Amino acid sequence: MNSKLVILSLLLAGASTAMAQSNGAKDKYFSERFKDNIFISVGAGAQLNVNPDNFDYGFGHAITPQIHLSVGKLFNPTWGVRFQAAGLWSTLYSKYGMVSGTYNEIKNKHYLTTRIDGLYNITNAIAGYNPDRLFTVSAFAGPGLTWAKTFGKQDDFNALINGSVGLMGQFNVNKYLDINIEARGEVSPSMFGSKSSAYTDGAVSLTAGVTYTFGGKNFVSCNSIVDTKSINDEVNRYRNELAAAQQELAAAKNAAGRVETVTKEVVKEVQVPGPRAIFFQIGKTKLNDQGKVNLLLAAKAMKANPDKKYKIAGYADKATGSARINQKLSEKRAKVVYDALVAEGVNPNQMEIIANGGTDNMFYNKKELNRVVILE
Repeated sequence: MNSKLVILSLLLAGASTAMAQSNGAKDKYFSERFKDNIFISVGAGAQLNVNPDNFDYGFGHAITPQIHLSVGKLFNPTWGVRFQAAGLWSTLYSKYGMVSGTYNEIKNKHYLTTRIDGLYNITNAIAGYNPDRLFTVSAFAGPGLTWAKTFGKQDDFNALINGSVGLMGQFNVNKYLDINIEARGEVSPSMFGSKSSAYTDGAVSLTAGVTYTFGGKNFVSCNSIVDTKSINDEVNRYRNELAAAQQELAAAKNAAGRVETVTKEVVKEVQVPGPRAIFFQIGKTKLNDQGKVNLLLAAKAMKANPDKKYKIAGYADKATGSARINQKLSEKRAKVVYDALVAEGVNPNQMEIIANGGTDNMFYNKKELNRVVILE
């Protein structure tokens, strides 16, 4: 009986340590499904064509409008990627290639720029994710192609490789909508070709727009594994069972002392069953330290009752993942528990594996508690 008290003490200590680690750690978040956190953005503003020829004439005449459309996805609150198409026209003032030697204004040089940007949210990386935060700052960078007819012998239509970097500020209106302001610097081969004295053009743009996230911003915490209240409830239940077993054993000893037979003492061994719930992290089948302690206790009880049959029932959370994925996940979790019990010396003939796939509302109406294997 003293050994049972020691085991229960270890269980209590392990649960306390797990809760302390969970409360002290900083939550990390991610997009649970591919379709989560996909967004679309539109914006408009102005672009300045930074070409050396424009320095002689003045920047004011080289400012033109720009519009852009973006589609992208956030993998987590810090990292994301987007595809952007932007353009309208650009303007150049130049003497280069002109017989008269006077400035020539090249108006309405239409172009389309396509970009792939990597997004890095600086605010969330430093301060941690907060869905109620009003404003965040992100950096972005990436390659692209500028599509335009370049001046030359034949005015050919070409794709010019470009690269750009920038900063974006986002105002969080609600979980679906953001207002964003972004500044970008870009360099590419000059689309003005023989009309320009420079081989490359620079561009600086400032735009404002809105971003809509389909289904709303939805990130899942990696630390939402097991509710601490449910752990305490489980520990208290087994502690009560242990106290009842102690009382029953004491009563058996008293009864044995009053009987004058050859047997001087009657000892009734009551095997207290170990915890039957082994919880898993989202999308995982690996046992954590707490689950291993639970299995050690369960294995001891099962070996003490070799004639009893046990069901090892695996479950997954119905609210996350497809039915096929959840079925496979519940099978793997149940098999992991089965193999661990066999490794502890439990007779395989005592156990039956059952995979129940995705389910909901098993314990306290909390979906993270559906990621479990239950021994019955």
